[in-house]
Amino acid sequence: MLRKIRIGISVILFALITFYFLDFAELLPNSFHRLAHIQFVPALLSLSVGILIILIVLSLLFGRIYCSTICPMGILQDIIARISKSTGKKKKRYSYSAAKNILRWGILGVVIITFLCKLPLLLGLLDPYSAFGRIITNVFKPVYILGNNLLESIFSKFDNYTFYRVDASILSLSSFVIAIVTLGIIIVLAWKHGRTWCNTICPVGTVLGFLSRFSLFKIRIDTNKCNGCGLCATKCKAACIDSKEHFIDHSRCVDCFDCLDACKQKALIYSPSLNLKQQQKTPKKKQQTSVEKETSAVDMSKRRFLTAGIMAGTTPKILTKAKASVATMGGQKPYTKRNPITPPGSVSREEFQQKCTSCHLCVSKCPSHVLKPSFSEYGLSGMMQPTVSFDKGFCNFDCTVCGEVCPNGAIRPLTVEQKHLNQMGYVVFVEENCIVYTEGTSCGACSEHCPTQAISMVPFRNGLTLPKINKEICVGCGGCEYVCPSRPFRAVYIEGNSIQKEAKPFKETEEQNVKVDDFGF
Repeated sequence: MLRKIRIGISVILFALITFYFLDFAELLPNSFHRLAHIQFVPALLSLSVGILIILIVLSLLFGRIYCSTICPMGILQDIIARISKSTGKKKKRYSYSAAKNILRWGILGVVIITFLCKLPLLLGLLDPYSAFGRIITNVFKPVYILGNNLLESIFSKFDNYTFYRVDASILSLSSFVIAIVTLGIIIVLAWKHGRTWCNTICPVGTVLGFLSRFSLFKIRIDTNKCNGCGLCATKCKAACIDSKEHFIDHSRCVDCFDCLDACKQKALIYSPSLNLKQQQKTPKKKQQTSVEKETSAVDMSKRRFLTAGIMAGTTPKILTKAKASVATMGGQKPYTKRNPITPPGSVSREEFQQKCTSCHLCVSKCPSHVLKPSFSEYGLSGMMQPTVSFDKGFCNFDCTVCGEVCPNGAIRPLTVEQKHLNQMGYVVFVEENCIVYTEGTSCGACSEHCPTQAISMVPFRNGLTLPKINKEICVGCGGCEYVCPSRPFRAVYIEGNSIQKEAKPFKETEEQNVKVDDFGF
């Protein structure tokens, strides 16, 4: 019964979280972003004391319920293990293995130290929720959109426009590669060894595992009923049951309750009772060459994707140089953006980088598609963290979605009124790149698309006009940069603020009432 309840809750939460990432049509209400706020690391970084207390109390009462029921990465591993079980021939799939405590606590210690040293990359890589979000956003969402586009092409032939075409391009090559590598590691470990990721690599699993050692409700072995058949150990995907020694490592038990259903003697009981006879001694150390091989394989995979990332880092530099050469040949003035643009509501670049774990929920939910995973914009420590790019659109003047959905507090929620004055960057005008200057033709597209009137057109020559910039009222929405026709370097672009400011209010142009006589002149 407990197992069925756990599976039911897990399926519902997993389906809702996954579809919320995939939902580009906004079928789910925006309030579903709270499913991300109940995850452990986001609650910790956003200082959501209430949620943290609930998660800690749950662990102290019931054990690692979070890992088996709430965490989407944990549920994903269960799904993979289930598929493996249905396709495999081995009946006895799992066996007890000693805990790799030195490795577990070592990884947790390195994560904490690097985070305190303002290097959040490792935390972002190993946080289970963030890793799951990147997998869904960068791997599964493009496939999901391709399926939508296929249906659109079929239905449109019958004049049915229920579906509409959506861009299915990869947001970032580096984030895609890291997501693929992470997914590959998860599949290999879960397929063969169940919850190895949770109990060896995941820092959240280590912390909650420590708390679960003191939980009130535990799975216990009644030695009076146990006949030592070992069936429970073969069903334990956490590899934490030593049936011979009647020992359960509660720091690794994820409360999946598979063992309870498997035990024919009903010797396993999930109970707060402390009266059951149970051996508490830790079993002797055994050779665990298979686990060591897993660990080395994981380490090798990490080295591979880091090496690939370093090699890929040269690509943007080469492309930038090529772009600058083309611009120079065409008489344009090349430029380089000094500061990346952080999402609106991120108080400062430093605070944003410290709190963001690159879950990519804001990237997935941005209706304007201006948020993309970074590569080198923030440096190595900020790899995969979202930055604002105006290649495919501009930041909607009235949109506050990214701040609403961010579970970490890296992007603070803004009201529409606050968004109108939030300056995440400012516009820069390069006269030498403007087509009015280079080609002698009229334009004014930047001024027409400026919602704050930070760009106005002033007389230039031969009846033409050039943009004039007022940085004080610019909010950095990027409307001007997006529509600028100049290529390869635009005539106007947005330079990011390292600390976001409050722009001065702008005054809308007053409409003049023109009287029209009876003849319409």
